[in-house]
Amino acid sequence: MTKLIIAQPYLMLKGGAERVILKIAQHYDAKIYTMEYNKLTTFPEYADLDIEIIGKEVPFSDMLPYRASQGLRYGYNYYNLKIKDDYDVINSHISPSEWIRHENKPVLWYCHTPPREVYDLYAARMKNRNYADKFIYASFTSAYKLIANKIVKDLECIATNSTNTKERIKKYFERDAKVINPGIDHNEFTNSGDDKFFLYPSRILANKRQDYVLNAFARFQKKNPKSKHKLVIAGTLSQDKEHQEYFEKLKSMKVRNVVFKTNVSDKDLKNLYSHSTAVLFTASNEDFGIVPLEGMASSKPVISVNEGGPRETILNEKTGFIINSPEEMTDKMCFIVDHPKIAQQMGKAGRKRIETEYTWERFFEKFDPLVKMTAKLESKTAK
Repeated sequence: MTKLIIAQPYLMLKGGAERVILKIAQHYDAKIYTMEYNKLTTFPEYADLDIEIIGKEVPFSDMLPYRASQGLRYGYNYYNLKIKDDYDVINSHISPSEWIRHENKPVLWYCHTPPREVYDLYAARMKNRNYADKFIYASFTSAYKLIANKIVKDLECIATNSTNTKERIKKYFERDAKVINPGIDHNEFTNSGDDKFFLYPSRILANKRQDYVLNAFARFQKKNPKSKHKLVIAGTLSQDKEHQEYFEKLKSMKVRNVVFKTNVSDKDLKNLYSHSTAVLFTASNEDFGIVPLEGMASSKPVISVNEGGPRETILNEKTGFIINSPEEMTDKMCFIVDHPKIAQQMGKAGRKRIETEYTWERFFEKFDPLVKMTAKLESKTAK
């Protein structure tokens, strides 16, 4: 098998990107070069893999705002890293791990998204920063774009998780990318009935828009004053100041019958999926979105905003609903509660879709040939 090395800045979470990286590393028995690794907070299977912690401190970086400091350290270290191990292809993931291309080739970048804080969410994030931070982030963003444009131009190959992300890559880097949807371990998800609660499982931060769901559920309660249904918001909550402030904002909305569950285990999360009435998803223009897949794997109808990756995975009115406002979300929540048989049919259709379209076997059917092609590109260049 082709010898693969993986570059990923951090392994700290249990997110969709970390799951993809784990599966690729296991499939190729690949070594991972990362800068931050916490075996207690990411998937435990990483402990069985070959992980090398890299990274040199950048002078004065600790004087910068956290995100700027983090980006500077990541970029500096991957840009200057020279791989000495024997390999055929380097597979980079979250940006700026693709900057490893400066000293190494060939590189296949599996782009989960161009960094949104630099591109499509830049203006929204800047609104909440003071003047000093705005100046710092503006300067770093300009520098990032200059380097990134050169690096991405030189990459041998780019793959990505969705058509939505492919369009971003085309827009910001003028490069094409092959769409390879992530898979899911569907046999780990079950349907244990309906315990009368709606579930929104996602990291707790502003662009996941838990406030959208809270507004929709508040309207649901007004329409159904005798309903015993609850809303469960479950997800990872970091210590980042912006994320903590957003969490406090959510709690201050004081919507009745809402349960917040932070940093839940994999087992507990799957149990929540299994017992939910339906799964909700409201992230802003999500790159791909693993939550709708997990909801469908649990044989639950999924209600999602009409943005980003979920438009590609959810079949409207067949495996769930695509909606355009909190009011529409409320209406679909009411429909699911009032029509349990139709909800069950949607759940079964969703499960079938996952079993046929979103497996890891399907993922590697497309990913493996791309790895081999990238290795051959380097071989031809060497000759």
